[in-house]
Formats: sequence, C-alpha cells, structure tokens
Amino acid sequence: MLTVEHRENVAWVTLNRPEKQNALTFEMFVAIDKTIKRLKKDRQLRAVVIQGAGGNFCSGLDVKSMIKKPSAIVRLLFKWLPGNANLAQRVCLSWRRLPVPVIALIDGNCFGGGLHIALGADYRITTSCAQLAIMESKWGLCPDMGSGPLLPSILSYDQALKLAWLGTTISGKQAAQLGLASEVSDDLQASCDDLLKRLLIRSPDTLAAIKRVNQSAYQQNLRATLAKETFTQIKLLLNKNTKTAMHNATHDEQKPYSVRSKW
Repeated sequence: MLTVEHRENVAWVTLNRPEKQNALTFEMFVAIDKTIKRLKKDRQLRAVVIQGAGGNFCSGLDVKSMIKKPSAIVRLLFKWLPGNANLAQRVCLSWRRLPVPVIALIDGNCFGGGLHIALGADYRITTSCAQLAIMESKWGLCPDMGSGPLLPSILSYDQALKLAWLGTTISGKQAAQLGLASEVSDDLQASCDDLLKRLLIRSPDTLAAIKRVNQSAYQQNLRATLAKETFTQIKLLLNKNTKTAMHNATHDEQKPYSVRSKW
C-alpha cells in the first residue's frame, strides 16, 4: 500500500499497489498523512522522494473502493474549520510543509489524486511518455485536494483552467513545457540521484530557509482557497448534474445535463 525506505537520510516513499496502478484507497490517504507527520519529526531527514511502484505513479482515486465505503468520503472531506486542510488536502499540501526538498518521480499514469500528490512535491521529474491529467471534471467534480493554492505558482491561469475543465491527458514532455513538471528524463533514478547529490552538499538549514521564504512569496491565500475547494466540492456532490456526469463517464448512452445551478 505504502512503503518507506530510508537511504542515507533520504526517505523514499513508494505508493505500492502496482496491480491497481497505485490507485488511492482511503487507507492510503491515512497512511500518507501519517507518514508525512512522522517524517516532519525526523531532524536527520535531508530529502524525500515520492514514487509509484510497477511503472505508474498513481492512477488517481480508487472509485470502486470509495463507493463501498461512503463514510470514507465524509472522512476525507471533514474539517473542523473551513480554512483547515482536510485529509484529502493534507496528502497534497503537507509535503510542502516538510522542511526538506521533496522530489516526485513520475512515470506511467499520473491522474487525478495522483497528480495532486505530485504537485505537493517541490520538484517533479517525469519521463517523456508519462501521462498526466487533472481528472475530476470527468466525474462532474472539481479538484479539491489542496492543489488550488499551489497551481498559481506552477501554471498560467488559462492553462490551469483548460486542464481542469477538459481533464485532458498530456505527456510528460508537454507537462514540462507547461510548467507542470520540472524536468523530463527517461532515467528517473539517475536524474534523481544527480539532483540529490547536488542538494545534499548544501546546509540543511539553508535548504529549509529557502523553501520557507519561497513558499511565503508564491503562496496564495491558503485558508480561503482550501475552504472554497471543500465547499465547492460538497455542493457538486449534491448536484444533479454530477450524477449525470458520473453516468456519462461510465456508460455509452449519454444523458443531457440540466440547467446550470447558481454559482
């Protein structure tokens, strides 16, 4: 489900459901959240690498497993205060709160929730033929995993809208051209090792300070955006057109949408 291996003060975090392209179950959300909290307490930690097992990063939410546990959806979205990050948002945003460089290695499919987790990394290395997509619109939903505050520092407004509106699948090469990926390499391990080698000769306090200052400079109004993400998703989950979108995503027969609600 999730494995963590420490090599010379670098934590290699692997999404490990290769038979399901590392699709996210509720248990994986919990495991990722607990892992990040544990890593944050490790003063010896110098860097984190996130990757997927079996040739794919993550194909997104395991919809079938979630449907079987409706209470899990409530637990994913629950928060005590509107501006707090819920569990779904923490698995994206909390990587940014680690005071060390976080690198995501993207290969194969990186869709929906998988892409949001990768966006939480500070640096993303992708293969040229990897496939990336913001998938939520396919199901009549909007992105709600905490990437909202991050995207303005990664993508231009129009490209962020286009990718989220259409759920378009793009290659790793295209992702790098847009800024969604930091670097393209068809030898992820070698590129990651080279980057780590150059990072780890710097003072850990310097790396932490630079990360903190840049987050302050680039970050949007975090609490307001997180609240809007969650409230908007709840409104969509209760929306008649969302049910139509879910039907259309799984059936050949396409149903027409109702008149748009007030937004």
